[in-house]
Amino acid sequence: MRLELAGDWSLNSLGRDIDQIRRTLAQASPSTEWNLSAVARLDSFGAILIWRAWGECWPANVSLQPEHRRIIERAAAIPAGALPKTAAFSPRAAVASLGDALLGFVDHALHFVALLGQLFLDCIHLLRHPRQFPLAEVSASVYKVGVKAMPVAAMVGFLIGVVLSYLSSLQLKTFGADIFIINILGLGIIRELGPVLVSVLVAGRSGSAMTAQLGVMRVTEEIDALAALGVSRSQRLVLPKVFALMLAMPLLVLWTSAVALLGGALSAWVELGIAPSFFLETLPRVVPIANLYIGLLKGMAFGLLIALVACHFGLRVQPNTESLSASTTASVVSAITIVILADAAFAIATRTVGVVA
Repeated sequence: MRLELAGDWSLNSLGRDIDQIRRTLAQASPSTEWNLSAVARLDSFGAILIWRAWGECWPANVSLQPEHRRIIERAAAIPAGALPKTAAFSPRAAVASLGDALLGFVDHALHFVALLGQLFLDCIHLLRHPRQFPLAEVSASVYKVGVKAMPVAAMVGFLIGVVLSYLSSLQLKTFGADIFIINILGLGIIRELGPVLVSVLVAGRSGSAMTAQLGVMRVTEEIDALAALGVSRSQRLVLPKVFALMLAMPLLVLWTSAVALLGGALSAWVELGIAPSFFLETLPRVVPIANLYIGLLKGMAFGLLIALVACHFGLRVQPNTESLSASTTASVVSAITIVILADAAFAIATRTVGVVA
């Protein structure tokens, strides 16, 4: 028996008649002589189709073009059943998966504590040798994470202030309690929304950039080069970023809170008729100054956490692009989660501070 194949053996050409072609090829026997010399085009789909018709072994008599032989050889290299099958649920596998996740969390925690310890040692070293303080790196980082973030922080803060004031005024009008819009905006923005909003923005903007920067340095082996030169990676790479965020975050919180209050005051003026001058005059009386201190302290603490998380994931990047993208995503998600948990801890610890009874 002799079979001659000709024409275009690609997915686009064979797709409509694939069942008929398979039935025709299935009639071949091991002694069939195959002639593929007239095949004009052959892609991976056609090669796999022919290879399976051969029973996944080369026939005794076959003639084909050299380039088509290479395509079929590549198709033959694909193992049968290469597509993974979905495993059935198993309690043992579930426990093993939970254990792997727990071990991964412990590994991250240990490396995070090690990073904290190294940072503490670097601070002691700089106290003993203040001339080695990386002032240039810190000032450059403050400009990147602080000054460049001011426009977007102001825009988001202003809009949040307007929306919060507008929605609150709708409810306060119902009870004739228009004046309490100042309490709501002052306490909510200065104490809570300002620090949390800035932290989310900085984690997504600067935290991801820090992780990506350190990750690229890992991929290109620049960090290994620093170690070979005897330069402390934590002192030159981690410490400036931590100091920069601890300095820039309180200032960003102050800036964003001020712009958000401005937006809220303008919205209250339009909706409730409360003059901005009266708003600014009443704000210090109804919102104790302790709330501002709490907000600035939150900003500093959140900046420390964001920088540490970003550097932690950046230094753990493996030398491949997939690890870089995964670590950057994990850095942002982890930083935002930790900031929210820390904010909850602050709320519990300072529940009796700055609140007018």
